[in-house]
Amino acid sequence: MTRFILGTKAGMTQIVDRGVATPVTVIRVEPNVVIQVKSKEKDGYEAVQVGTGTKRRVAKPQRGHFGDLGTFRFVREFRATKGGDKELAKGDTLDASIFTPGDTVKVAGISKGKGFQGGVKRHGFSGMPESHGHHHVRKHIGSIGQRFPQHTLKGKRMAGHMGAERVTMRGLKVLTVDAEQGLLAVKGSVPGQKGTLLEVVGQ
Repeated sequence: MTRFILGTKAGMTQIVDRGVATPVTVIRVEPNVVIQVKSKEKDGYEAVQVGTGTKRRVAKPQRGHFGDLGTFRFVREFRATKGGDKELAKGDTLDASIFTPGDTVKVAGISKGKGFQGGVKRHGFSGMPESHGHHHVRKHIGSIGQRFPQHTLKGKRMAGHMGAERVTMRGLKVLTVDAEQGLLAVKGSVPGQKGTLLEVVGQ
């Protein structure tokens, strides 16, 4: 069965074991409720739709879709693997206990927005020299064109909007699981700031 759950980023800390400090990200997991189980015969593909969190105001179409399951702040859909999610049914609840220490997961979320940034920060350009007569050109990106075709080519790496995009971190190891408190600790960093919605999927 494919294992997946929705959570929010609680922050980063470290776990010290035998004198070795390991950086971890703590993910807060509230109970996830299965809203809909899609089948290939009826919907054309197999997937499971889950919701978590609470919301005061919900649109009428959503109220009809949720039924008596409640109101959810976050709703996401996870594709099923071969014969994987047949065991789940509408109304089932998922929590952090579906993962165990040592599992490998991938975590997806929206990265921090950094606004409009230059080429040095956005793409890691080396910038211009800082000596021999150069003045205030440290962060310049240099030439952006050529003689032919006499215009900047599409896709040229330049300054622009940075961050606030979907990022997936793969191969993260689950170090600790606290099902009672609804907490997962995974090794390394995950996208987003505190409170960012995260999709955790077992690999």
